[in-house]
Amino acid sequence: MASRMRKLFHRQNAGAIEERRKMRKELFAFNKTVEHGFPNKPTALAYDPKLNIFAIGTSNGVIKIYGAPGVEFMGIHSGDFSVSKLFFLPAQGRIISLLDDNSLHLWEINLKDGGSTMEEVKNFMIEGRLKKISVCCLSSDASRLYLGTEGGNIYLLDVESFDLEDHIVYQDVVMQKLNDSPSSSVPDDFKVNPGAVEAIAQHPSDKDRLLIGYNRGLMIIWRQSELMLEASFVGHQIESLCWHRDGTHFTSSHNDGSYQVWKVSGASSPAKEPLVPYGPFPCKAIPKILYLTTKSEPFTIFSGGMPRASYGDRHVVTVIQDKTQHVVFDFTSKVIDFFTMSNVNDEDEFDEPHSLVVLVEEEIVFIDLQTKGWPTFQLPYLSSLHASAITSSNYICNVPSQLWEKIQEVGEHQQQNVMSTRDFPVIGGKNLVEPPAYHDLLLTGHEDGSIRFWDASASAMKYLYQVNVAQLFTAEGGEQNGSPGVVEAEEEWPPFRKVGNFDPFSDDPRFGVQKVVLCPQSGTLVAGGTAGQVVVMKMGEDEEEKKTIEVVQAKIVVDDKFVWKGHEALPVREEPFKFPRGFQVELVAQAHPPAAITALAFQSTWGIIAFGTSHGFSLIDTTLKRLIVSHCTLNPHDLSVTGEHMSRRMSLTKSLRASLRRVRQKRGTTKPRKQRERRSNDTGGKVIEGSDNTPTTPEKESRGRGFDDADLVPIERKIEARSEDPKVSMVRYVYFANTFVRDAHTATPSLWVGTNAGVIYIYSLGVPTGENRLQGNVVAEISKEIKLKHGAPINSMVVVDSDNNPLPDPIEVQHECAKPPNMSGHNLIVCSEEQFKVFALPSLKPRYKTKLTAMDGSKVRKVAFINYRSRNNDSYSENHISCLTNQGELGIYSIPHLKRQDHYQALRRENVTGIASLLFTPRGEGMYLLSPSEFERFTMSASTVTEPLCMLELAEGMRPVPPEPEVEPEPEPAAEATEEGAGGDADAAAAAAGAEVAQEAKPDAEEQEPGEKDAMLPSEDPPAATLQNGPSEEAEAEAPTAGGDAETAAAIQQEVDNQTADD
Repeated sequence: MASRMRKLFHRQNAGAIEERRKMRKELFAFNKTVEHGFPNKPTALAYDPKLNIFAIGTSNGVIKIYGAPGVEFMGIHSGDFSVSKLFFLPAQGRIISLLDDNSLHLWEINLKDGGSTMEEVKNFMIEGRLKKISVCCLSSDASRLYLGTEGGNIYLLDVESFDLEDHIVYQDVVMQKLNDSPSSSVPDDFKVNPGAVEAIAQHPSDKDRLLIGYNRGLMIIWRQSELMLEASFVGHQIESLCWHRDGTHFTSSHNDGSYQVWKVSGASSPAKEPLVPYGPFPCKAIPKILYLTTKSEPFTIFSGGMPRASYGDRHVVTVIQDKTQHVVFDFTSKVIDFFTMSNVNDEDEFDEPHSLVVLVEEEIVFIDLQTKGWPTFQLPYLSSLHASAITSSNYICNVPSQLWEKIQEVGEHQQQNVMSTRDFPVIGGKNLVEPPAYHDLLLTGHEDGSIRFWDASASAMKYLYQVNVAQLFTAEGGEQNGSPGVVEAEEEWPPFRKVGNFDPFSDDPRFGVQKVVLCPQSGTLVAGGTAGQVVVMKMGEDEEEKKTIEVVQAKIVVDDKFVWKGHEALPVREEPFKFPRGFQVELVAQAHPPAAITALAFQSTWGIIAFGTSHGFSLIDTTLKRLIVSHCTLNPHDLSVTGEHMSRRMSLTKSLRASLRRVRQKRGTTKPRKQRERRSNDTGGKVIEGSDNTPTTPEKESRGRGFDDADLVPIERKIEARSEDPKVSMVRYVYFANTFVRDAHTATPSLWVGTNAGVIYIYSLGVPTGENRLQGNVVAEISKEIKLKHGAPINSMVVVDSDNNPLPDPIEVQHECAKPPNMSGHNLIVCSEEQFKVFALPSLKPRYKTKLTAMDGSKVRKVAFINYRSRNNDSYSENHISCLTNQGELGIYSIPHLKRQDHYQALRRENVTGIASLLFTPRGEGMYLLSPSEFERFTMSASTVTEPLCMLELAEGMRPVPPEPEVEPEPEPAAEATEEGAGGDADAAAAAAGAEVAQEAKPDAEEQEPGEKDAMLPSEDPPAATLQNGPSEEAEAEAPTAGGDAETAAAIQQEVDNQTADD
């Protein structure tokens, strides 16, 4: 009977564990999905005019291919080498990359899993110093890649076999032909050592003729089939060559800032004298030049060529259309490469370029050559996120359509006279993702005081709108920050025109935006800055003129002895000025001392904002524009205490002592552990935590003589006491909630403030309602104060109802964007750097906790409360805590039991910038800075994945038809085996089957619940008592700590062992 009961218990428990494991797979799945922004450190550029796609290569071996918005492919080379050059095989969906290790790689974009993926199919390495590739040229039929080398020879790579052909254009042979030519006027000096191959260009109509340029200035036309030198030319040191479309002329550019037009037939002399466009003084080299014809006047486009003395530090691309237009496009970073786009075919008479694409180190710029004035295009992706350094970010889900349309409208109005009105010219590929049914915003605050709005609803993140907070203030030296996007023309020569958005310089470091909050329902934007300024703005549909800006002074430190040694507050502009359409200022609050804003919250229904600094926090009434309360968190005894970081390591002596103590406990008899009662003193509104941070229950009897629970729990790291740190006063988090603070019967508005010292201040708020709101004052009274025993900084707080749902914002309930909360059984969840803890409200009695630092030494850096939906059942969801640690690990913890559901290694622990910049989204996704210019997007939700799904539509025959599977002949009936043979085979088959079953059973055995020891550690699989989303009876009856469920898990394991013994 007992054996049957054990079997039944084991089966029921194993079924519950398996069911929960399946549910976790439906809820959680970690994937890095897409990279937003501009590739870091680009090194190469290529364009496929047939498929209308382009590619960018980077210094870390990444190739990214882009087409229409949403069409994106990425390939990563195995070695850590920079991409030197890229070459598309037109219309084939293939690209060749040259790395700086002299290796060539062939990539294909092929159909796979309903979309297209990029994969490497072939590679080739050329060995030898003299074979170092200096320049490449793809033949017009894409069958050969000409490889010019430092040694002066040209090798031919057969693209199909991806191997070198036997035919080689030897420099010695060329020089011999040059010596044998009676009409050659090349000086003898050039015939000895013309230098490396600097340029190769195939004739536009005669594929047999190659134009070759050597480093020292020798240029030749070589006939491949006849191995004949057709013509030779001598100029200055060569940088690049390009054929004219008719093939009768070509243009060369040189290292002295000159370019020259040469006539192919006739004398080997230039058709025109060398032209130095920005001479006569010494100029820099012209690395690349294009000569393009049109029905009107031709284009000459080149990079570089600036006078060395006066403009040698400029990064430019010059566009000249005969004498009608001449513009020098001035960029803020180095020019990498450029190309033009055209809709003509090879048979057409003219080039007719319509767009110029310039890749520079920090951005890519598309220039409209068909519109008067040559304006730039608005980018649908690849925007320079770091136009000014990113200092803060926030993600807003489900933006109402009304606000979304207003943001789009004012953004278009901002760019009305700056950007081209033509459609974006790159439209290659096909986006297979349906347009999202929702609108998501990414807000980025920047060092120059700007806030940029990005459409983050899809994989292609698009710039929408910009607010310039800095224009409200006067910078250093009394200069005022003007409106963004206005570039004044400069009357000078050369005719420079600033293009691009990247601007790494800031007028004043105090402009930096440290915190940004948006209420999408009320259309209110709040930004906190580096100099203690908090700006409240509302969406305005019309231009408005402000005579004065209302300023509320918030004096946080009132001690006269305190001396602020930092920067001064930013002076607010006093003269009237017009606010354009969009977000317009309503109020400016200024903290004193003017330290950076470290925490910010806005409650639009109540009309109040709260912000914190390193000295304390303030509460501001935005309706009446007045200060409600300020609270200083500095130590009143010593305002200048300094300290050291706490130690997280257990010393060797303490570790040995702990081990010996456990050995003695095993040998001795078990001593009953005394239950310690918790006492909460509400005197003065303070609640001080005791040594044990959770309530305990009487321990169950030990299961054997000399058996102690200490043997079942892992060793907790000793966290040594913190020394006084001057930053302990910093406010880390502010939070508004309508919950039970004073009693369990009446919910009131409240403010919760968490500091670096592990202190939580709780304020009860009296907010007048209805018509009284405009006359009555908001009253704030401190209700309680919590001091966490471990004193770790508070990262986040939230109040959840009895259904474990975080309380929604009242304005979301008013607009039916969220369900009304359950106003019973409220709990407060406090997430510090070291622990997560649940308190019952309003008693603040601890209920659950989990330790992170004490277990694995990690410290929590980011926290979010996310609703995870099942990918198979949209009506089922669970609320969980998601966090990131300083080890780069993501963790998911249940509410309210705080059991770890899953964990993922997302970032390297050395990636401090990525960890500091990470933000979670309400949909279970997240972003972090992969580089200064890129966000890496990831998801932890199995139901929410934002990634590109696209394909290239290739012509028939571009990929070989897969061979049909051969029909295998049916095997002939085998001869009947003898009884012994049959018996032996049967035994062998049975043994093999048994081994296979055992092999399959082994992983299942390994997936059993962890024992008593593992129950204390953050586990991938939750204990049986926490399989439900809500609190279980066992969890309520026993001590709800991580170790409280360990005994249950150990009992289960004991039953399994007993069952095995019985069998």
